[in-house]
Amino acid sequence: MTFASLGLIDPLLQALSGLDYKTPTPVQARAVPAVLAGRDLMAAAQTGTGKTAAFALPLLQRLVMGGGQVGSNAVRVLVLVPTRELAEQVHESFRTYGGNLPLRSCVAYGGVSINPQMMKLRKGVDLMVATPGRLLDLYRQNAVKFTQLETLVLDEADRMLDLGFARELDAVFAALPATRQTLLFSATFSEPIRALAATMLRDPLSIEVSPRNTTVKAVRQWVVTVDKKRKAELFLHLLEKKRWGQVLVFVKTRKGVDQLIEILLAHGLQADAIHGDKPQPARLRALDRFKAGEVQILVATDVAARGLDIDDLPQVVNFDLPIVAEDYIHRTGRTGRAGASGDAISLVCADEVALLAAIEALTRQTLKRIEEPGFAPEHRVPMTSADGSVEKKPKKPKKPKTHFTAPAKPVPRR
Repeated sequence: MTFASLGLIDPLLQALSGLDYKTPTPVQARAVPAVLAGRDLMAAAQTGTGKTAAFALPLLQRLVMGGGQVGSNAVRVLVLVPTRELAEQVHESFRTYGGNLPLRSCVAYGGVSINPQMMKLRKGVDLMVATPGRLLDLYRQNAVKFTQLETLVLDEADRMLDLGFARELDAVFAALPATRQTLLFSATFSEPIRALAATMLRDPLSIEVSPRNTTVKAVRQWVVTVDKKRKAELFLHLLEKKRWGQVLVFVKTRKGVDQLIEILLAHGLQADAIHGDKPQPARLRALDRFKAGEVQILVATDVAARGLDIDDLPQVVNFDLPIVAEDYIHRTGRTGRAGASGDAISLVCADEVALLAAIEALTRQTLKRIEEPGFAPEHRVPMTSADGSVEKKPKKPKKPKTHFTAPAKPVPRR
């Protein structure tokens, strides 16, 4: 199968040829014709399998073939994403694929001035990629209108529909025209999310090109058990022992990111950080430095679990396990992309056993465990299984009771 056989027009085929894209991935092969036909779509595929191109290519074609002039402040295709980094990445993909097309686009997210985004929208755009919060800010200031909206895309739909975005999404949906094409793309879909999505779509085509909630097979995964207070020491040990090159490290909290960065810099390592408290220019600069190989270690919260597309990233380390089990799939998906292999290592302490069990239940696998010599935990991490159960810690054996018999009183001599 070729991209030409999917019905794509020559300008798009030329762009794909320049990128050396030769054969559609399974999700692209099934999604492109459906989107071109105007179908609503719900597509689940592992991260790194080409989901962005699966909706970007047919939507660019529909925009250019549909013709018509976009009005002031109007938008024809709206793509919603959960993070700033993903917004930039998706927008750049549209610009790359549509470089030969006469279309206008923009990207909008918080953390930067809203004024340039408002100026960009004044003449109207064919395509807009945005995070929900900033989109609502623009809408409430009458900077964006949805009267000409043709298609809504939710990228990383499971997170977009999760509790953290539910209120913003409800407000966005209320402002959109009821008649539209709606596309949901993600690596994971929980059953409640599927039920909610079903109320938004009209006769949707469902695509699943891999088992639900699975990690990429090319990624080797294992767990190293360790006490919480020794995690940083263990990471430094593994970094030197295994001679790791570039490493993406996930930490649970922003404070934890800053603490680890301080330790790494104190050891003379080239490290940088991405988290929600950093200004957007600083976050993009850290990512660019990492991609350019100027930084060996990038430490991030889950804001970077989706939207980081880094070629040939060999290692991902879960310094802390994620609170939401689905985020483990997205974290590990930062390596092993496009058929390459990679390693995902999790440093797990006793306090995280419930999180580990949830991940194993979601992915239907029991992760291999090792103990690094010299780092065996004092607080044992209970065993877990793929059904989500946790072995109770064995009780310490009771010492056998000893029956004490008082010695007989000596008989006094007479």
